[in-house]
Amino acid sequence: MRSIILLWLSVSLWLFALPPDIAHFLNQSKLPSKDVSIFIKELETDRVVASLNAGTTRQPASVIKVATAYGALLKLGFDYRWPTEFYLNGYLRSGKLEGDLVIKGYGDPSLSSKDLPDIVAQIKQSGIRQINGDVIIDRSYFDVGDKDSAHFDNYPYSAYNAMPDAMMFNERTTTVGITPRNRSVYKEIEDPSYKVVNKVKFVDRSCRGKYAWAGSKVEMQSPLPQLILQGELSKHCKERKVCMIVSKPYNAFYYALKEALEDEGITISGKMRLSRVPGGAKLLFTHYSEPLEAIVSETLKESNNLYARHLLLLTGAKIYGAPATVEKGRKAITNLLRTQHALPEGEFFMENGSGLSRRSKMSARMLGAVYESAYRILGERWMETLSIGGKDGTIKKRYRYKPAQNRSWMKTGTLKYVKNIGGYVKNRAGSYYSVVILVNTRQGTFRGAALQDSIINWLAQTKKAPYESGSKSASAAPEEIPAASPKQPSPASQEKKLSSGGYYIQVASVTKRPDSHYLSKLEKAGLRYTVVHEERYKVLIGGYPDRESAQSALVKIRQKFNKGAFIVAR
Repeated sequence: MRSIILLWLSVSLWLFALPPDIAHFLNQSKLPSKDVSIFIKELETDRVVASLNAGTTRQPASVIKVATAYGALLKLGFDYRWPTEFYLNGYLRSGKLEGDLVIKGYGDPSLSSKDLPDIVAQIKQSGIRQINGDVIIDRSYFDVGDKDSAHFDNYPYSAYNAMPDAMMFNERTTTVGITPRNRSVYKEIEDPSYKVVNKVKFVDRSCRGKYAWAGSKVEMQSPLPQLILQGELSKHCKERKVCMIVSKPYNAFYYALKEALEDEGITISGKMRLSRVPGGAKLLFTHYSEPLEAIVSETLKESNNLYARHLLLLTGAKIYGAPATVEKGRKAITNLLRTQHALPEGEFFMENGSGLSRRSKMSARMLGAVYESAYRILGERWMETLSIGGKDGTIKKRYRYKPAQNRSWMKTGTLKYVKNIGGYVKNRAGSYYSVVILVNTRQGTFRGAALQDSIINWLAQTKKAPYESGSKSASAAPEEIPAASPKQPSPASQEKKLSSGGYYIQVASVTKRPDSHYLSKLEKAGLRYTVVHEERYKVLIGGYPDRESAQSALVKIRQKFNKGAFIVAR
């Protein structure tokens, strides 16, 4: 009897911190409460809406990429671009390079075949028509060994298992095409460092079911790595492409570059060598990646494991010096988050930055703090790097035609027995919430997904704050700026156009127009303000020409006006 009473009390305590609707969704899911962590907070008021097992550490899976990406952006900024340097080691005379072309990689994870036309054009523009030497590749910026695959599961040579390298190319994947009509296969890049073995049986069957795709496996134990194609494939199918981890990325880059140069009439007499940039080599040009903002978007929207690993390594190298190591990266990200108060005390471990790990640990409250800090410091620009409900990324289809469509910005995380999600939801009243729902269970992760969807869609369609039941915050009304009086407002309180400068500090977001008394307080403090009406009335201080200026002003504004003030980019 005593054990039953204790169980009832524990369940009651779990549900006490949940609004009735969320408690209903949890009960409906049939998941054990102990397997679920929930932490939801209204960002404009700092009120906790829901909290269940928020301090319990769990396997975060890919939602930990949010911490990796935020740490990298704190250190490097949205506009950082990954370099790849090209050097001449020798002398150039009459179009002939008497010496070596040297390439130093810094771990640009996005470097791919689409970058070759620009690289070749710059080499050609330098006047080189013939290279009478070798191509030297320097991949020393990363100290990560030479493993091809993380070997995380039963599909070790699938793209998501790819390991990092300072001279990355095509995300370490090898692409082979299959042309059923001709019963033939071909390499997309003529890379002789691996072999294709065609064991496909082309059959006269309809292109569906088991006849729609060929099987494949990778054999690394032979002297030359092999990509073996097998199974039965309909000869009526269109061309098929197989992408696997087979060739080394620096080999693939060298052979792709050599082929692209030869297509432009530039020949190489030597071979490829791995070595550091020789002393005395002269920098020819630097090829840059897209801005870090685009790379972070790919990392978070598509849950790109390789990109996340590279973000961790780069951040570590930028803080603690080259060569980049996983340990430096872990230390760098953790310290950056703690400096921004984005990581409350508690058990936290990030194994590799990607979430492809059973050892990583994080609580819902920790992840919520990361989201809250990123929202306040990086604003909407950060939110747009996450997958948007019903629009793109991993939740493109998940919230289509649902209340959370275009009102949710999320990162998902899935492993066996793990179904996690976290991000932001905007409700019908225009209020923003940080939402973290971690489900680590053996009772069916599909139940976890259904629970998450119920909560997120419910929150998106609420029209007023659904505060945490039983909390002190719930009994207090939201602090509102007094409404404008019926009298004609003073010219200072009239709605204005945004002033020059791309960064603002938001000090209020209310349902009624702010009155002249409140706005005059801002004026007396010497602050230039703007009132913008977007579902709610928002009071913005600024603008400031850069984030550093806004950050400097934010400290004083929080002390004097609103401790929850934050920076937005417009």
